[in-house]
Amino acid sequence: MTQPGTRIEIAHIVDAARRLGVELHESEAIQWLTAIAATQSAGGQMTVDEQSGVYGFNVTMLDFDTSDLERYRRIGALVGIPGEDGVETALSLSGSAAQSRVQLYPGDCDYFERVNIAAPTREAACLKAGDVMRRKVLSRLRGPNYQFVEGKIGRYPADVVVDNKTYKKGSTIRWSAEHVEAGRIDCFTTDGKPLTVTWEEASRDPGWCKIDWLVAEPEQSRVTSATNQLDVTWEAPDGTITPLDGFLDPYFQEVYLDAASIPLFTKLSKQVSPDALDNYVGQLEHEIMHYVREKPNFGKAAKRMYNIFRLTGRYEEAVFIRELFDEPAARLYQVWALLDTLEEAHGKSNAEVVVSVEEIDKLIETVVSAAEGPLETKIVMAMLKLRDVATGRIAAGPNWAGALDEARLDVAQLVNDYFRAKLYAIPPVKEYLDKVGE
Repeated sequence: MTQPGTRIEIAHIVDAARRLGVELHESEAIQWLTAIAATQSAGGQMTVDEQSGVYGFNVTMLDFDTSDLERYRRIGALVGIPGEDGVETALSLSGSAAQSRVQLYPGDCDYFERVNIAAPTREAACLKAGDVMRRKVLSRLRGPNYQFVEGKIGRYPADVVVDNKTYKKGSTIRWSAEHVEAGRIDCFTTDGKPLTVTWEEASRDPGWCKIDWLVAEPEQSRVTSATNQLDVTWEAPDGTITPLDGFLDPYFQEVYLDAASIPLFTKLSKQVSPDALDNYVGQLEHEIMHYVREKPNFGKAAKRMYNIFRLTGRYEEAVFIRELFDEPAARLYQVWALLDTLEEAHGKSNAEVVVSVEEIDKLIETVVSAAEGPLETKIVMAMLKLRDVATGRIAAGPNWAGALDEARLDVAQLVNDYFRAKLYAIPPVKEYLDKVGE
């Protein structure tokens, strides 16, 4: 049954959508408003889908489409840290993958995994975390349909130069396949002194941990960047739980893939701060300010605003932003993500290994339908060159990376312009953005 006032709210949204030329699915919007009102009346709770075995925060579960669950579990088996003696894990989807009813064209596949390690000391837990992470990477360096890209663990003890790139003291260490296999990184400090950082040393202060892969999906004619961000905790003998990076992440945007991990989730969720929601919203607002003022990316700003609005009761704004991700121009995110993936993979493998002709053809169609004028022509020409490289008609050549970067920036401009125009056309969202941008 439609909640009181819903029809009036929808009337405002439909009218605004028509002025903007955005097609709004009125029945779906009413259904979502009704469902989210029901979740709010029940309070912030976790919901378990007994049929599929997935679970998550009730508001988040409204946006998850189980039709892709088999795919997410298949990729999850590749990127996830397996549990073992003394190591409990809970793998989840996050970001656009967890919002698959809303963000129909996710550019990548993001996972978030809670890894709880029982150990006598913090140092032992840190070393165990490093060990399980390295063993995971070494077991999945490369295969017929996947390729490890990089891992992140530890912090540099000084300003260093690695492979002609400078990293500040305290910045996260990025490990290539070669570095992980060797178990060390040989580099120089910025004053020219040789320095070796071993994986074990990095593990003693792991900080932010993350592992990235490229995954080919021939049946879908696509290649995906699959990432797994690890939230590692130490469980002491007295039961005290300590996040190894100093912060226990909240659970407001995750969809967990296996109900068997509920005991671990329940144990960890009890440690989350009572102010977690306020802190989470504050973090998102800080990120929105970054993407509006410092490094404009209104697509990412829109995603974060949607999270804020649906969690804080601003449902009218949330419904409208949902519709923006259903527009043809939103699929440019996939073009952008593909070009990011290729740039990341450049020098690690051949173009034909990491991208398919079918995928390029689909994305060219997307550019044609969503862009116009000289910029459309420029991007399409770059994509056609990419197609020629993928088919072997031409070699990648020395200017390959530069051409990829230029095309990526052009697509980023289109995505940015689309979301900026749509967001500022909605009065309450414009008011919010103006306040954030002050």
